Amino acid sequence: MTPSLPDIKPVPIKERSSVVFLGRGELDVIDGAFVLVDKNGIRMQIPVGGLASLMLEPGSRVSHAAVTLASKVGCLLVFVGEGGVRLYSVGHPGGARSDRLLYQARLALDEESRLKVVKKMFSLRFGEDFSDAYSVEQLRGLEGVRVREGYRTIARDTGVIWNGRRYDPHSWGSADLPNRCLSTATASLYGICEAAVLAAGYSPSIGFLHTGKPLSFVYDIADLFKFETVVPAAFKTAALNPHEPEREVRYACRDLFRETHLLKRIIPTIEEVLAAGGISTPAPPDWVVPPAIPVDEEG
Repeated sequence: MTPSLPDIKPVPIKERSSVVFLGRGELDVIDGAFVLVDKNGIRMQIPVGGLASLMLEPGSRVSHAAVTLASKVGCLLVFVGEGGVRLYSVGHPGGARSDRLLYQARLALDEESRLKVVKKMFSLRFGEDFSDAYSVEQLRGLEGVRVREGYRTIARDTGVIWNGRRYDPHSWGSADLPNRCLSTATASLYGICEAAVLAAGYSPSIGFLHTGKPLSFVYDIADLFKFETVVPAAFKTAALNPHEPEREVRYACRDLFRETHLLKRIIPTIEEVLAAGGISTPAPPDWVVPPAIPVDEEG
């Protein structure tokens, strides 16, 4: 029988490392440590409590004890394709809160508040205050122009031949090198953004500009950081024409996230964006029934 795990106080998300990719081994808890065991029985200890997310590539197997410990410490388990190029499933880290979810949903359902949040996102991305005269359609048109120009500028600065953002998710090898690097880098950014969204108590699916997808809000938040972080890293890696580009991009993103302290910025940015909607977190009515088994807020 597996001994029960002790109560653990999670490390604040802003103090963690961002993401680690693991594959071709079994994740388990052995002698109280979170480890990856390869086919030869060699253990590699993983500091799961100090990570925002673990990207589990093909060949991974996860024990019940490992999932339990990851949940206790608030580490997001993300099941991805080779090189992180596809996202198949996500293990909930246990961070969402109903009051934050209701607040997010209320903002998304109120047309005026939602528009304010979207315009705040555009303001943070492009460094401009957009007047009320701009519609969302106009802002999205402006976004498309600036994003395409951003890709062209970074490609020119890094000496990469760029023919546009084109890839087929069902045929990974058909994309050119810059697009493969971009997709890998973007997957890394989505992983830590989703971990931050959940750690802050919000839903990854309730987006504002993006909608209708399991990660709509993650896409919203990732777009705020993409062009200052993973896009340049992807093009710089592509310029080197490495033998294993996906692996090199992952390493580049990992180092970049650590050097820029990106996790310290994501949650405050989420709060800033949502606050632009002008709605306070709703208080529960006096007549509601409290939890039958109260949970420690710091647990």
